[in-house]
Amino acid sequence: MHASRHTSGGSERDAADLARFGYSQELKRSLGLFSSFAVAFSYISPSTGIFTLFALGLTTLGGVFIWTWPVVALGQFIVALNFAEVSSHFPVAGSVFQWTKYLASRSYSWFTGWIYLFAGILTVTAVVATLPLALIPALNGLGWHSLNAASLHTQLVVALITLIVITVLNIYGVRLVAIINNTGVLFEILGMFVFALILLAFHNHQGFHVVTNSAGFHVGPSSFLAAMFMSLFVIYGFDTASTLAEETKDPRRAAPKAVLFSVVGAFIIGGVFLVGTLVAIPNLGAAVKGAYGPAAIIEANFSTGFATLYLFVVSAAIFVCCLSILAATIRLCFGMARDNQLPASGALSKVSPGLHTPVWSCIVVAVIAAIPFIKYSGATTIAIAATGMIYLSYFLGNIVIMRARARGWPKVKAPFRLGRWGILVNVVALLYGGAMLVNFAWPRAISNPEPRQTGGLLSLGLGFLNRIPILWTVVIVIVLIGAIYYLIVGRTKAFAPVTAPSPDDDLQPAADTGGAAPA
Repeated sequence: MHASRHTSGGSERDAADLARFGYSQELKRSLGLFSSFAVAFSYISPSTGIFTLFALGLTTLGGVFIWTWPVVALGQFIVALNFAEVSSHFPVAGSVFQWTKYLASRSYSWFTGWIYLFAGILTVTAVVATLPLALIPALNGLGWHSLNAASLHTQLVVALITLIVITVLNIYGVRLVAIINNTGVLFEILGMFVFALILLAFHNHQGFHVVTNSAGFHVGPSSFLAAMFMSLFVIYGFDTASTLAEETKDPRRAAPKAVLFSVVGAFIIGGVFLVGTLVAIPNLGAAVKGAYGPAAIIEANFSTGFATLYLFVVSAAIFVCCLSILAATIRLCFGMARDNQLPASGALSKVSPGLHTPVWSCIVVAVIAAIPFIKYSGATTIAIAATGMIYLSYFLGNIVIMRARARGWPKVKAPFRLGRWGILVNVVALLYGGAMLVNFAWPRAISNPEPRQTGGLLSLGLGFLNRIPILWTVVIVIVLIGAIYYLIVGRTKAFAPVTAPSPDDDLQPAADTGGAAPA
């Protein structure tokens, strides 16, 4: 009975805290610290990103590309430190959009949210396109040899089926997603870690010196920056713990911890897996020439039965990654629509009373995520475009946080705080984020190709568009559509009043917050 009263009291306190931001508790608050961590970790999902872009790193720098992993992990951990403090002040669905709404102007926050929303949608597309890379070889191991893993058409069909399934699961509630997600994360952590140890102990063909073997590629700043793309695609999405804050118990404390733990966990698990996979390559020259991914290396080292089993474990991990990324993107869509910021905001912000989920946001996000499949050229191109958009939205968020710090924010302490280190952390996060944005935007065939460099797979039908790097086109089109909508419709719409406890999270008196006591 005492535990029940404590849980009830905590829920009431969290709901009262949310009410200070002008929102009622519509979403179901059912996630604890582990579930919050698990959602953020599975968004990062080392296995997903490694399966998507391992071959890119290997064919750029050989085994030396592994050194991009700690560089990116450190840079992203610094960004995560900055975000952890802000998420402790603003435990509201929408992360970067919400933070910029409270710390910047309406127009700035709208464009940041718009870019972040489409970055999330593109990420959904990229991860459902990644699942076939592990699932099809696993099904081949069961005897389904008619499925060709190299066939873009087969990959497309599996990706679309995955998108439909994860959409239905998200419609049926975050608790169901969390149960599947928690189980999947345990599989990923144990599977990747234990499997990597098996590779290190019994299938070490290259020796640890493989991490200094560039396979004949020139090691320089340009090649290192290009090889970073696998690591860059893996380690982001840690702010998901903040995005699901309205469904998390005690989010001011739980969300910042989950944000940081997810980065550290992904770095350790992914790093061990990368080392194990590299040393297990039977012939480095053949692997580079054949652009081997982890699936090919697994199949080269194990019996069909064991390789199939492990590929199913990886497929499960990628599947829960798909689930959590869609869940996070849906919450961002819901958060913006609730503030009347999107077309058809009324429908997108409506929460099903029985399911406690924004059903139309689920459907619309999934439909838009399917659009890139009309011109499908493989998971790699989509992944690079998605990551570039995410880094842009993170950078825009960090600019606003830095501006707020320059004006003295925060004066009121939150449960997680950086104190006097806040400005230094913020500056380093901006320097790192800015450098990576230049890296993403740099025109090169391996990471930001022009459509004419894709063998006709991405031909856009217009000569001049086929000569513009893909990321440039994606960003320009999304920003242009957003600008037209905002100038014609968006800026004239009634904007939900920012009734937050102030940009400094300085809680209003009880009389102004419906009787809620100050935190």
